[in-house]
Amino acid sequence: MAVEQNKKTQGLTVGCLERVHHIALNVKNMTASRHFYGEVLGLHELTGDEVPSTLKDLVAQGKVANFITPDGLILDLFWEPDLFPPHTDPKQQFTRANHLAFHIDAELFDQAVNVLKNNQIMIDHGPVSRPTGRGIYFYDPDGFMVEIRCDPQ
Repeated sequence: MAVEQNKKTQGLTVGCLERVHHIALNVKNMTASRHFYGEVLGLHELTGDEVPSTLKDLVAQGKVANFITPDGLILDLFWEPDLFPPHTDPKQQFTRANHLAFHIDAELFDQAVNVLKNNQIMIDHGPVSRPTGRGIYFYDPDGFMVEIRCDPQ
């Protein structure tokens, strides 16, 4: 699709942006974050030739880790050892980003909740049931809110 401008708003037309390519998060403890996203949530960490050439040096230095979600979204973790949120309570949001949500099959939702509890992940709230489905909200090692959600059965 050609990039066109919407003459009314001087913006891109609907459909020009195809999908979210990646989300980049700053993390204080790379080891804890790699464990959380890789082992607890089960995302595939890119290694070797899977790492984009532009990030190979940073990955080799331990400053960046890359994960891929089942639908192809890349999650980049940037090591910021001096990162401190303005508030120690993760319920006090400190960025413009609210949360990162992962979709899961409804039949696997309860299993995901058990994984979070078994790994002693700090739960903010949930599981909750809504007309749009079920969800549970929890925090990564740096206090960023993450959600696992499913469609209604």
